[in-house]
Amino acid sequence: MPRDAPHLPEGPDADAPAGLALDELELVRLSVRPGVNYVSSDRTVLATAEDGAVTGEPDHGLFVSETRLLSRYRYLIHGRAPHLSSASNVAQRSWLGYFIAAPRPSVTRLSEITQDAVELRLSRYVGGGLHEDVDVTNFSRRPVTLSLDLEIESDFADQMETDGPRRQRGRKTTAWRAGTADWGLTTLYDARHGEAHIRRGLKVRFSNAGSPPRRTRRGVRFRIVLPPQGCWHCCVDMTPIMGEGELAPRYRCGSFVAQDNAFERKTRAFLSEATAFGSQESGTLADVVVGALERGKRDLAALRLFDLDVGDHAWTVAAGLPLYVALFGRDTLTVAWEAAPVTLDLMRGTLPALAELQGRTVDDWRDEQPGRMVHEAHTGPVSALGLTPQGRNYGSLTTSGFYPFVVAQLWHWTGDKAQVAPYVEPAVRALKWLDDCSDRDGDGFYDYRTRSPLGVENQGWKDSGDALVHADGTAAAVPIATCEEQGIAYAAKLNLAEVLWWMDRRDEARRLWDEAVELKKRFNEAFWMEDEGFFAMALERDGRQVRSIGSNALHCVATGIADTSLVPRCLERLFAPDMFSGWGVRTLSSEHPAYNPYAYHRGTVWPVEHGPFAVGAYRYGCHDRVEQVSRAQFELAALFKHRRLPECVAGHPRDADHPFPAVYPAANAPQAWSTTTVYTLLQAMLGLQPFAPFRLLFVDPHLPPWLPEITVANMRVADAIVSLRFFRKAGGRSDYEVLERRGGPLVVVRQPSPWSLTAGLPERTWDILTSFAH
Repeated sequence: MPRDAPHLPEGPDADAPAGLALDELELVRLSVRPGVNYVSSDRTVLATAEDGAVTGEPDHGLFVSETRLLSRYRYLIHGRAPHLSSASNVAQRSWLGYFIAAPRPSVTRLSEITQDAVELRLSRYVGGGLHEDVDVTNFSRRPVTLSLDLEIESDFADQMETDGPRRQRGRKTTAWRAGTADWGLTTLYDARHGEAHIRRGLKVRFSNAGSPPRRTRRGVRFRIVLPPQGCWHCCVDMTPIMGEGELAPRYRCGSFVAQDNAFERKTRAFLSEATAFGSQESGTLADVVVGALERGKRDLAALRLFDLDVGDHAWTVAAGLPLYVALFGRDTLTVAWEAAPVTLDLMRGTLPALAELQGRTVDDWRDEQPGRMVHEAHTGPVSALGLTPQGRNYGSLTTSGFYPFVVAQLWHWTGDKAQVAPYVEPAVRALKWLDDCSDRDGDGFYDYRTRSPLGVENQGWKDSGDALVHADGTAAAVPIATCEEQGIAYAAKLNLAEVLWWMDRRDEARRLWDEAVELKKRFNEAFWMEDEGFFAMALERDGRQVRSIGSNALHCVATGIADTSLVPRCLERLFAPDMFSGWGVRTLSSEHPAYNPYAYHRGTVWPVEHGPFAVGAYRYGCHDRVEQVSRAQFELAALFKHRRLPECVAGHPRDADHPFPAVYPAANAPQAWSTTTVYTLLQAMLGLQPFAPFRLLFVDPHLPPWLPEITVANMRVADAIVSLRFFRKAGGRSDYEVLERRGGPLVVVRQPSPWSLTAGLPERTWDILTSFAH
């Protein structure tokens, strides 16, 4: 591993590392999970090859509520797959593919097919179920007779079973219905495990067909006769059966344009009401920043779990596509908090959804205990049948600590006691669970150990089984207290104390505040490694430090638990060449014996770790580090289609041999908390900090040369709506102007965050004086 740190250019015209100029980044368009295309809406996901076919690959299929209803689905003309001309998503919910085929089976050369083509056009619309328009046009100069085969197969595998052993067993039946105007193929599946029972199925209906289908061993066949320029059409509707209910397709023919249904109305309402971003700059990263910010809103809308809506302005999202189309506690809390500059809908929807699932009993199978917040709630067959505890699994420390923090963020953004009050008791119960049940060795730090035979072994931020390792590469033993979980508990107590004070629960507030202060003091004494200038990754049950160098310490800065005097050395270590790849901070040092650039938590780079870190670094006054990680993340976004940050990338260094990073093979995109990371990065660069109880919005912009100007429009704080323009002056100092302010009262004031850990009286005095100019 080279020891020279990757150099990030300081100006918009400087060359990027290893001679990769900024404008050259535009030429790279990386794909997450190359070779797989996703069309999705709500809990329905169609995953295909790039040509739109489902051919038995583990990650291909039509998945509804994490059940694979289609395991094979492809078209053949004259017994061969037609040649793909081009295909693309039109929107996240729709897809269009153009194919050409020879008019006769004997023609095989592509040049001949092109000159005398028959076109197959597939138009797909996902929503509830799936509607597909199948159009065949004869562009040859003579009449043609074609056989169009559609292969269809359903295996009803759980998403967790598609690349591993099958755990469920059930009975599958298929029935064919021949009609005069429409035809149908219905496959039903019933499975039992003990007292649990599931029923899944898929109805495939063919209608408006230019010729009738005939049932074949592998699906259906159409015989198509077309004159020159003749057209043939068929509608294919797929209706999933989930228990006793059916998910009828929401769309019909020609639905690429916006449709008037309840789901699209909700999406349009969110997009029109959400904060908007813009910039007039060119020749900088501004267009990438704005593109990533705007794309994020569409990805949030695409990940929305409509069945969990609390209201039109209170909803939550799946954790990611394709693997995490389910409710994940800590993921959705992170997303809800990070998305606050864009919309408060996610906090309003996520907090009640998780409160509904808060632990109420002792159930070791699920790691459930009273007060504990849920980690994940899956809906697939394996979970529904109780073969695993993932239907409602509580194996996370993070969710219980993060919930009270997000309750406080809702307070900061709304200042509305009526909105916040319902979530105070769930937050108090979550902290009580942390205090009563997650300190198994009595050392005053929060640790974890699963009680379930199928439980999550590592229940901190990094939850893969091999994430926590000693400096020699050996696995750390549970119960284990990771450094980031102490920081999350600290932030939870500090922030909830403020909310309790406002709710006139002063004694409880004072107790939580004192506990937070004491935890911070003990943490810095127990976790700091003086010889390394860094925080230990964790403490084992005997108090022994896990002395590995990893990204966990990013969260110590993010949550504010790191003592101010220790932060400079901690940051220097975090941004050393073995940790900072040039695209972000690695989860594990490249000099560690267990380092693997592709390992989930032992060498990859996770965008989500950098957003909260940037907010924390801003509060410590480390604006240079905020700029460094923000630039790295937006330049990473520039490499990907749609300016979309993936779940994680490999930890290769950004150098002459690695001009762009490898993608973690199983990464999700969109991944909800990567989607919202960009909002947190911008919030840190602009110093946006609301305090709605006083109708205040603090701004403290430090714009870098690569983002000299940006407009934030239609942002909501309390009952006010404000639009602001931020810009860099000739001397390098950043300023702002208020473009519009409407609704309720709101004062925009230039000040470092009230939660700043380093801002002094002179800086605050100067900024408050300059604020009068606005």
